[in-house]
Amino acid sequence: MDRRLIGWYVLNFFLSSFFYSGKMLYRLLKLLIGIGVRLYYRQIKVKNVQFLEHSGPMIIIANHPNTLMDAWIIGQVCSQPIHFLAKGTFFNSPIKRWFLSSLNMIPINRQVDGNTAGVNNNLSFEACYKVLEAGKTLVIFPEGNSIMERQLRELKTGTARIALEAQKRNSGNLNLLIVPAGIFYSQAEKFRSSVFVNFGKGELVKETIDEDGSISVSSKKLTARLRLLLEQVLVSTESKEQETLIEVLSTILSPIKKVKDVEGSAELMKEIKAKMEEIQLIQPYLLDEIQQLASSIKWKQSQLKMKSDFTKNRFRSKGLIAKLTASVFFVLIGLPVFVFGLIHSILPFKLTEFLMTKLIKNIEYYAPIAVLLGLVLYPLNYIIFLQLTNYFLELSLFFKIAYFISMPLTGMFAYYFVRFLQSFSFQWKYFFLVVNQIEAMNQVEKQRKRLSEILFENRI
Repeated sequence: MDRRLIGWYVLNFFLSSFFYSGKMLYRLLKLLIGIGVRLYYRQIKVKNVQFLEHSGPMIIIANHPNTLMDAWIIGQVCSQPIHFLAKGTFFNSPIKRWFLSSLNMIPINRQVDGNTAGVNNNLSFEACYKVLEAGKTLVIFPEGNSIMERQLRELKTGTARIALEAQKRNSGNLNLLIVPAGIFYSQAEKFRSSVFVNFGKGELVKETIDEDGSISVSSKKLTARLRLLLEQVLVSTESKEQETLIEVLSTILSPIKKVKDVEGSAELMKEIKAKMEEIQLIQPYLLDEIQQLASSIKWKQSQLKMKSDFTKNRFRSKGLIAKLTASVFFVLIGLPVFVFGLIHSILPFKLTEFLMTKLIKNIEYYAPIAVLLGLVLYPLNYIIFLQLTNYFLELSLFFKIAYFISMPLTGMFAYYFVRFLQSFSFQWKYFFLVVNQIEAMNQVEKQRKRLSEILFENRI
């Protein structure tokens, strides 16, 4: 038999086996999505992952600020395969249904959306029960909808109903653990921002349904306990106004508290909220001063065109000549690499930016859609460049591989090169502010220290 024919049969068998294997397809898609997520976010930090160690079935409940990205983030930080409940409108076409089902997503029709063709809630609930009865992990976002805010919205009772019904089907012996997860984004929609996932200690579901047979009463009781679990792991605010104020205060005070990463930002916001609640009870008159100081600092920063973290990258006069020389040297050396990376990445970057403006109406969809577009457009762009270059230069296999790898690497370098130039420009701008606006700068510094005294030292 011809070798090419044998090769074709082997390849066909391998591909058929691969795509008909749900586990293999899940792993492939998880790998690809994982690459996109980790490229999009600079840091994904996880705390208390040991709370996911459980010999039986588990439900992970989490807040829901960033649509599909929340599910993908949890999928990346969990070592075991997980299944998700997702709104039925995501499954409104055969391609979407195939893709999302391959990621172990289970569709559910919500009352606010109506019924989606091909989605049956009874079948979806049955799928959830089977996942749990098989000892696997199910992820549910009990808020039911996704809004980019730090308020923990009202929890729907669906999570509790699934847990209680699964317990009932197994005579209360399912050994089902519910684990809370708090997802904190520094700037959820922004490329190369950071994510913090904080898991809490889980709670075993011991009850099934009240003796009177009312699942409604039992589910409400369990839902109230689930809310308490989530509140312990979240940076949650009571209103949009409080959220805005705490974020402004956190940005202003992060240099004083020496915040270094996204976990530190989350902890600082929790600390500020706790301090403000304490002040509300003991010294409520200070709240007006806090708001006035925050507004004044923010306004002065705007007038001076000064970044919020104005002391984080403060200009240092010591070693000025050496630093300037090193920076100029880096720019000269890095410029050719930057140009190479820019040429090979600017088209998909601009195309993604254009498509996002046309496709996205809600900011909660920005990051996941950007990741999906990037996974398609960037490789396609690099393949076209490779084919064109090979057509004119006839590259060897080694140079083809090296060229293909160099394109995404230099593309990332180009991004950081621009960030470096912006940082260097900021340092010089800060220097001229110190020289020309020293009085205004000192006033901002005094107000910032006063804020710190009120919130962290409580000195009146």
